[in-house]
Amino acid sequence: MNMTLLQHLDSAGESVIPSPCFVLEEAKLRRNLQLIDSVQRAAGVTIILALKGFSMYNAFPLVREYLSGATASSLNEIKLVNEYMGVQAHTYIPAYQDATFDEVVSRSSHLTFNSWTQWERFKDRVAGKPVSCGIRVNPQYSEVATDMYNPCVPGSRLGATRDQLPDQLPEGLDGIHFHTLCENDSFTLERTLDALESRFGNLLHQAKWVNFGGGHLMTREGYDTNHLIGLLTAFRQKYNVDVILEPGSAIAWQTGVLTSTVLDVFDSQGIPVAILDTSFAAHMPDTLEMPYKPRIIGSYHEPVAGKPTYRLGGMTCLAGDFMGDYSFDKSLTVGDKIVFDDMIHYTMVKTSTFNGVNLPSIGVWKEDGSFQLLKTFGYESFKDRL
Repeated sequence: MNMTLLQHLDSAGESVIPSPCFVLEEAKLRRNLQLIDSVQRAAGVTIILALKGFSMYNAFPLVREYLSGATASSLNEIKLVNEYMGVQAHTYIPAYQDATFDEVVSRSSHLTFNSWTQWERFKDRVAGKPVSCGIRVNPQYSEVATDMYNPCVPGSRLGATRDQLPDQLPEGLDGIHFHTLCENDSFTLERTLDALESRFGNLLHQAKWVNFGGGHLMTREGYDTNHLIGLLTAFRQKYNVDVILEPGSAIAWQTGVLTSTVLDVFDSQGIPVAILDTSFAAHMPDTLEMPYKPRIIGSYHEPVAGKPTYRLGGMTCLAGDFMGDYSFDKSLTVGDKIVFDDMIHYTMVKTSTFNGVNLPSIGVWKEDGSFQLLKTFGYESFKDRL
């Protein structure tokens, strides 16, 4: 029997997996893609990869077995889609630039404008081009609790409100795009669609396609995919449109880990502290931005009385580069492995070399039970960003 990733990490002896390292589990990615593919087939919709959540291009051949396209929000992401997915991109950029606009158009199958002023400015430059254009709208409804991730806060720069749009979609504008979810369920989507239809119903009837954006966490345990399929099917039939979803987290949800190693353990004014060879600020910024406390395999997520308990810190000089307290069955010592669960979506794409800290290596735990190291980083990676 092939050894699982966790069995390998728990086994004695020197690991072939470096530290720190993002490790994608190929079998788990395939499992997610199979579920997502079943939804798109049952609902008659198109689901594509959102690079902002998962840009690990070494895995794109596997993604391509199930998803036909990808969405990008920069020229660099567009090029990655072209090169490694082998298709034109569904593109949405909050503000297009004159110097790169023509190249963006040439590399895109769909192009969404963030505002009516952007459409007016660039509409003549897309006229006659083989690209389908849309406008992002703001339905002014979102259940995202954290303002940093909520595109419907007052004064949001993302999407046009109804009062900013005409009653008729002009020639050349084929689609409506909205994105107001963040790791939400299908019932949140249902309430969001009510708000969307109440404000933009007449425009939806004129559109050829509607992009539902991301935030549809259909691979999370307990998500009601049948309810989602029903919503998508009913909407598609009601408005006679092509429906597109571009989930970010759902693709790589719970498909891998970030390995790390304890470098030091000491007492800080009565609080046991363990410093790791990774960084919350540089390697897991979402944990500080959202914020949320990442799960550690084999630990107690909240302190347990009588158990060895530690405040985990990163290796940068930032005072706030630490995470809340975790308990363990055994006391931590230098060299112990700490494995952060579910660190593939969004985490990998947001890493930085702040303080000159090396980026984590990147590898894949293959379906045959072997490990493939894809990439390591050092001084050149740090220097190239400066």
